[in-house]
Amino acid sequence: MTATTGNVLAEDFITVTTPAQTKIVDLIGQVEEDIQGVRVYATPGGCSGISFGMTFTDQIAEDDNVLECEGFKIIIDTGALPHLRGVEIDYVDRGDGTSVFKFNNVQPVDQSACGGCPSASSCG
Repeated sequence: MTATTGNVLAEDFITVTTPAQTKIVDLIGQVEEDIQGVRVYATPGGCSGISFGMTFTDQIAEDDNVLECEGFKIIIDTGALPHLRGVEIDYVDRGDGTSVFKFNNVQPVDQSACGGCPSASSCG
């Protein structure tokens, strides 16, 4: 595993299933731009948890983390790294003519920041 730049991630840090890898390679092949890889990101969502997504990128920063896959790179910035440890990215055919990338095994959301009582002593 080698990265053009950035820190190399261990192969077991994040899992990309075979259907997801196949679809990503297919999508990259449809883009005419110079793609360095797929950036996986995590966006805080408050009580609804963290939202995950992916986008093509033409840049890999020195502080990015890179996982070499067959035919492409997964790129994760340092801020998203803790939220993506152990996550599996899958590509699922929903059976109704639609399909979607799905993030499995995501870390649970800390519900203490979702309103309600900030401390036991002030809820009386």
